[in-house]
Formats: sequence, structure tokens, C-alpha cells
Amino acid sequence: MPPVSRKADLVTEAPADVDLGVLKDVIGFRIRRIQNHLSRAFIDRINRKEIRPGVFSALALIAANPGLSQTTLAREIGFDKATVVALLDSLERLGWAERKRSTEDRRRHSLYVTPLGETALEDLREVAVVNEAKIHVALNKDERNQLFGLLDKLYVACFADEDI
Repeated sequence: MPPVSRKADLVTEAPADVDLGVLKDVIGFRIRRIQNHLSRAFIDRINRKEIRPGVFSALALIAANPGLSQTTLAREIGFDKATVVALLDSLERLGWAERKRSTEDRRRHSLYVTPLGETALEDLREVAVVNEAKIHVALNKDERNQLFGLLDKLYVACFADEDI
């Protein structure tokens, strides 16, 4: 999957050049603008229209958790259940994942990555590494670990009033 560049779409001014106003205290805005940039760049790099946003994350989570339920995947990936069903339909069409009826609960599907999906996951992982290279260089190992820990802490806080 060759890298594709859309330099015209890249941000050219430093973030300090714009007053964030009421957004300066909004964590979601700060996270979302980074996520938006990374997602656009990732999609450009893979350059395959049949691959929907979220495919890499879903594939990685299913590979790391064979038998994962659709409900748990929806929660972990941050998509609603209907979006996850469409995402899984895409993964199955690509031959990268499969749904099997759970042996414990026939109403539930267990998710598995296929051998073809394992290969695709490795290819997508390599694209993700390239896509995030600038961010990884901007932070040292301790800062990255701290960032990951803080982001995980915020994720748990999102579900503080829910049964997860």
C-alpha cells in the first residue's frame, strides 16, 4: 500500500496562531483534531476505497481477543452497534474476519480473524507505524507511556457511570 500525500490538506500554521477560545479547555476537541488528522493520513496511505474507517482498529482488537463479541468490540472501538455491524460486513467481504455463533449464547456472535486477515493486519500495522512516526518522535518513551496511561484513564472515566 503506497503512501499517498495530500500536502495541500496539511495544516501549515502552528496551533499557537489560532485562539481556541472556549475550546482551549475541551479535551475532546484536542483529541479529535489529532485523531482526524491521523485518520485522514491513514486512509490516504492505504489508498483502498473498500476499506472503511475503523477497519484496522477492529481487526487488531479481534486478533488480540479471539472470540470477542460484537457488543464488546462496539464499546472498545467507540462505534455504535449498527456501525460495527457494517464494519464487520466489510471485514467479512474482504475475507479478513468471520462471525461465528457463540457456543455459550446462541444470540451472540464471536469474532475471529482469518489467515488473510492476519496478513492484512500486519500490512495495516506497518502503515500505522509510518503514519504515527512524527508523533512518536515528538515524545520520548516516558512521555509516550505517560500519554497512553492518561488516555486510558480518560477512557475508563468515560464509562464511570455505566456497567462496562
